[in-house]
Amino acid sequence: MNKRDHMKTSVQEPPLDYSFRSIHIIQDLTSEEPRTGLRPLRHSKSGKSLTQSLWLNNNVLNDLRDFNQVVSQLLEHPENLAWIDLSFNDLTSIDPILTTFFNLSVLYLHGNSIQRLGEVDKLAVLPQLRSLTLHGNPVEEEKGYRQYVLCALPHITTFDFSGVTKADRTTAEVWKRMNIKPKKARNKQNVL
Repeated sequence: MNKRDHMKTSVQEPPLDYSFRSIHIIQDLTSEEPRTGLRPLRHSKSGKSLTQSLWLNNNVLNDLRDFNQVVSQLLEHPENLAWIDLSFNDLTSIDPILTTFFNLSVLYLHGNSIQRLGEVDKLAVLPQLRSLTLHGNPVEEEKGYRQYVLCALPHITTFDFSGVTKADRTTAEVWKRMNIKPKKARNKQNVL
């Protein structure tokens, strides 16, 4: 089976689901049993899951230390990870480790403790990211929250479970022109 065929089949696989497991640290995933769904997970000969979706929602994670190592132990092809659900945890920032999964297209971070809008900038390097959730974080209260995210991540098509419209993009561009100074202008002001 070539890599392309593998990606087609594993997209259809159910998620590796560790939701509602009271997980405090990522390393706990190696000793915890995932939830079972209607369809059984397929595994490789080495015993690793063949899915592209990892659900860690509704736990008590406050950081993603050792995320890469643990995901490599659980998934046969961690580089193909397309959906990560980290909603309803205690994360205070967007860990840069998430930006190493270049096939990531869905990232759920709603219901955490992310406070700085600038955290979103880290996700701009993800070429496939199409769906992002951040509602239920303190960052949602920031002025221009939706516009900032849409400017920082122009390729997303769904944000906080709402489709991104042409009008949203236009509003975000107008907001950007009114609120974000070009870098050159900022540098000149800093010199003065």
